[in-house]
Amino acid sequence: MTTDRPLEPVASDRRSQAWFAAPGRNGFLHRSWLRNQGHTDEAFDGRPVIGIVNTWSELAPCNGHLRQLAEVVKRGVLMAGGYPFEVPAMSLGETLVRPTAMLYRNLLAMVAEETIRSNPLDGVVLLSGCDKTTPGLLMGAASVDLPAIMVTGGPMLNGKFQGRDIGSGTAVWQLGEELRAGRITEADFAEAEVCMSRSPGHCMTMGTASTMACLVEGLGMTLPGAAAIPAPDSRRVATAQRAGQRIVAMVEEDLRPSRILTREAFDNAIRLNAALSGSTNAVVHLLALAGRVGVPLDLRDFQALTDDVPVLADLVPSGRFLMEDFFYAGGVPQVLAELGDLVHTGHVTVTGRTVADDIAGTRCWNRAVIATRDAPVQPAGSGTRVLWGSLCPE
Repeated sequence: MTTDRPLEPVASDRRSQAWFAAPGRNGFLHRSWLRNQGHTDEAFDGRPVIGIVNTWSELAPCNGHLRQLAEVVKRGVLMAGGYPFEVPAMSLGETLVRPTAMLYRNLLAMVAEETIRSNPLDGVVLLSGCDKTTPGLLMGAASVDLPAIMVTGGPMLNGKFQGRDIGSGTAVWQLGEELRAGRITEADFAEAEVCMSRSPGHCMTMGTASTMACLVEGLGMTLPGAAAIPAPDSRRVATAQRAGQRIVAMVEEDLRPSRILTREAFDNAIRLNAALSGSTNAVVHLLALAGRVGVPLDLRDFQALTDDVPVLADLVPSGRFLMEDFFYAGGVPQVLAELGDLVHTGHVTVTGRTVADDIAGTRCWNRAVIATRDAPVQPAGSGTRVLWGSLCPE
């Protein structure tokens, strides 16, 4: 017995309707199996079906809170008139995976690509956090080229230890040396272990996780200002809801990664990385992503594009501050605004607007954290240097 209304044929050219509106046995099977979870006719009536591709795992500490964010994304999708389905993807936690999660980035990209391609989805929201989950998901989604938007999990709050800020990763080495030198005790060292990681989120230093989150914003694949919001901040939750709402509109607009991930977008990301003094791992990931979307990009481009880019963000490990401070100072939109004519501002982002629209009206709230081009943290050409030699000629 069911209280559902009879399913009516839907005239729709949505990709999901190839499954759900199929005549006869095929449509029956696709709908019937999903009904065992209590899905009603609204799941199949032609509204945009949105996949939430989630790299949540309790063994990937950076991504351990993504289950909660997924629920918020669902709320946004439903509010905008779509229908969400959460699907898992391989989770790569660099903190625990041995010898390195980099061995599995391409495997994650394949898992994401085939999961998206083989299921009745019209658009996807990508939930990432730790180092390799962000490029892996983006590479997979770009290969399928359905409307896609990324939500990163956000950095942890600043570590607080004995009256000073400490940053994940970097502080491990510093404190380890202080212990060896006798400047702190074993008890201090144990206390710092807890103080460094005091909230959900990924590394709050400008390591690979924060770098890739920022570069996804620079590429235009996440909402403006989203990259630096701390994981526990309510604005991180609000951004996840907005992403759920926005992906429904992107399906209606047929706004796909191939329209966003242009050469101009990659130029912006490369220059942004230099201005942030971001992780050198960005070079590896951007080259791989460019290959997925057919954008010509070469290692030499990274030097040519950054020779005139000064370092504007004073962030650990090359500087003094952490991601929480960066967010309060203005985040990625402010750095892009400071770069001015060094970045392309005319290409479209996931908002459906241009970069110029997205960064209009930004302000810097802390010049110690985000400097100006006239008085940078480090001079032009300091953020990225490509070295050539006999051991690794390319």
